[in-house]
Amino acid sequence: MCRQAHQAVCQCLEIWGIKLQMRKKKIITKSEKETFKLGEKMVQEIKKPVVLGLVGDLGAGKTQFVKGLAKGLGIKNSITSPTFVVLRKYELKGKTENFVHIDCYRLTNPEELLDLGLDECIKEGKSIIAIEWADKVKDILPKDTVWIDFKQGEGNERIINI
Repeated sequence: MCRQAHQAVCQCLEIWGIKLQMRKKKIITKSEKETFKLGEKMVQEIKKPVVLGLVGDLGAGKTQFVKGLAKGLGIKNSITSPTFVVLRKYELKGKTENFVHIDCYRLTNPEELLDLGLDECIKEGKSIIAIEWADKVKDILPKDTVWIDFKQGEGNERIINI
């Protein structure tokens, strides 16, 4: 992982502990592999169950980041964006019991996600929940959602604002 991204990860400790008083951090990755590694490294900074709202255009790096999160959590399954099934849940060992990966790209309204049980996942407080296209359902997400914005830069560069 590039040095700048590593430093930014270290500076995000309080954000991942859901203390959102800090300013946003801008991280630039230079490849899909670095975006993946950033997600993998971020897992070390997550202190408790959390909802991560991932936003950005197609191909901006959201799924690569989620794949890295999954690997960092010890998930061995192949991670693909749940575009057609919307939600996939993976069991974890430890204090956090589940990793929930959601893709809202195809949703037409937020209630569809509630029908799939999102509110129960949030209320139980035992899951790390990563939601791609979270801006489509922002009205039903908790106020302490950690928002991560992905933008395409030059070539394979990704600009990630946490």
